[in-house]
Amino acid sequence: MRPLPFTRALLLGTAMLATPAMADDAQPERDYLPTDIIVTGARDGYDVDDGSTATKTPTALIDVPQAVTMITEDQLDDMGITQLNDALRYVPGVSLDTGEGHRDQIYIRGQSSTADFYLDGLRDDAQYYRSLYNVDRVEVLKGSNALIFGRGGGGGIVNRVSKVAEFTGTELGFDASVDSFGTFALAADLNVPASETIAARLNATYEEFGNHRDFYEGRFIGISPTVTARLGERTRLTAHYTYDDDERVTDRGLPSVGTGPLEGYDRTFFGSREFNTSTNVAHIARLRIDHELTDTVSINATGQYANYDKYYANVVPSNSDGTTVNLGGYTSATDRENWIGQANLVWDTDFGGIGSTFLAGVEVGDQETIASRTEIDFGGGVEDINRPLARIIDVPAVGIGRLTNRSASQLDTFSAYVQEQLDFGIVQLVGGVRFDRFDLKATNLFNPAVPVQTARVDEKWSPRFGVILKPQQDLSLYASYSTSFLPQSGDQFSTLGADDAALEPEKFENLELGVKWAVRPDLFATAAVFQLDRTNTTAPDPSGSGLPVLTGSSRVKGFEASLVGKILPMWQASLGYTYLDGEIRNDTDRAVAGTVLQQLPKHQIALWNRIDLSEQFGLGAGLVYQDEQYASISNTVVLPDYVRVDAAAYYTLNDRIGIQLNVENLFDENYYPSAHGDNNIQPGKPLTARIGVKVKI
Repeated sequence: MRPLPFTRALLLGTAMLATPAMADDAQPERDYLPTDIIVTGARDGYDVDDGSTATKTPTALIDVPQAVTMITEDQLDDMGITQLNDALRYVPGVSLDTGEGHRDQIYIRGQSSTADFYLDGLRDDAQYYRSLYNVDRVEVLKGSNALIFGRGGGGGIVNRVSKVAEFTGTELGFDASVDSFGTFALAADLNVPASETIAARLNATYEEFGNHRDFYEGRFIGISPTVTARLGERTRLTAHYTYDDDERVTDRGLPSVGTGPLEGYDRTFFGSREFNTSTNVAHIARLRIDHELTDTVSINATGQYANYDKYYANVVPSNSDGTTVNLGGYTSATDRENWIGQANLVWDTDFGGIGSTFLAGVEVGDQETIASRTEIDFGGGVEDINRPLARIIDVPAVGIGRLTNRSASQLDTFSAYVQEQLDFGIVQLVGGVRFDRFDLKATNLFNPAVPVQTARVDEKWSPRFGVILKPQQDLSLYASYSTSFLPQSGDQFSTLGADDAALEPEKFENLELGVKWAVRPDLFATAAVFQLDRTNTTAPDPSGSGLPVLTGSSRVKGFEASLVGKILPMWQASLGYTYLDGEIRNDTDRAVAGTVLQQLPKHQIALWNRIDLSEQFGLGAGLVYQDEQYASISNTVVLPDYVRVDAAAYYTLNDRIGIQLNVENLFDENYYPSAHGDNNIQPGKPLTARIGVKVKI
């Protein structure tokens, strides 16, 4: 990596932010604003009123003109979930790609991404699996989000909100769990207010992985300290550091036969038990300051440094005829270093009875990536083989073969944005625009003697408009329009082909109508209809030039509804439904007009409930339904629809010790929830029981 230049040092040493301004004593009081999120040992429930991530200002969720799904720490604990991809299964409108067996990859409203992940509002775009041991809640913001987050996020983004050090008292918690396949997790959470001005917190975890798949194993180590400092009555400083170390078997699932998954081989590992491995070490350090200039004006700034060292190797099935299977494979290594800085000014005031919240911000980023890829070698230069199907596939020894790609990329970004929120009482208006300068240089190092460099600079304006009608304080009806863009080099920006460098970015436009109703302070209902158009997709030149042209497009229409919170005093629930209908509207370089978008189930239902029958005993029940969907844009292989039922039981021995039992797939359904193309289909887990103990000191 290059040495840190003066400009980056200056940017990191001055103003930088990621997460929205905290709604604490650094903000003027308003009755509609969300309160602080206090992370303590107490249960806070499933409902969240804080919509500030969507606006970078202290805004109640009911006043945000877009669909947002949140999964709180309490709900994650009740479901027994420790990994992000497992949590997202309970978010309608989101479907999971298998991510080549080594990363989180999602579809939100039919748009695939490996990079639309954020940590406290700052981009966390490397390809890896994310743990939730240090997370207070998971937020899924749907629709185009360029004003707040910049490029990408065409269908939506996923943001993790970190646990922070609090001044509420010393607390120590331990969690331990083990399941019927030998997977276990140990976690600790220590919060210590060292004085009236300094508080520290430490979250740490160790996990070992296992499931029904042959030879699958792995382990995860996570350590995340954080410090909060009160630097006077108007200033707060927070510092975070995260070290995540993940190592696991790369499992690419099983191939298809005909129009469906290969049946009868759900436990069979179509890889090499010695060769298939994935490792990632991530270091993320972040420093944030919040300062109240006056009673109505505040500023906040954050700088983040992240380093990711990623490697994976795999033997992977390519296709099967029902009696044999073709195996190939490759290795991939990525070293990425990110510097991100962001600063915001928030002015919250009134003009003659009209409420005004004005946001102005700037964001800079510097990203360097070195990536390489090789084929595999089964001996004598053989890169793919055909093997008979069997309970355990006979895979010969495999080694690293020829180099097929090595590249270095440099991405520099600059963004500036403004947003105004006006409150007329019954009517609220939200509007803003963001300017992004996106400067990408990529060097092909495949032949180091003659490196080939390509470059492109894009400058884009991304508007957002919303109208909110509030006939009463607990009810809002909204209409919104938002856009986003994605350069043609894809969402990881590790390479840039000569053809792509000549093309304008893809564009996403989201139209949405919705209603939000705070049935009670602890029960929240939402519904929305939307239309998402994706244009500037590449397609073959109809004139026959052989060069791509920007004539492809797709459209997704949908409806979603949710009910989250306390239905009854002893009954908490998170209930959601989504309908999605999407297809390619004009020919693209991957498929023709009329093709149904891949991994886009028409109907999705996700339900989770907890009922406390007494102060000591409670029950949990969940259901996930996913309609049938195409595994890829070929529209050939279908993942069948399925219903998965989960259950849980909770027993509190005393105010310090609790015991929990979670059962996934209670009725042992045979199902295939995700894929990566037609021949990497992941079978779901059979009935799995996990027992855990929680201790608070």
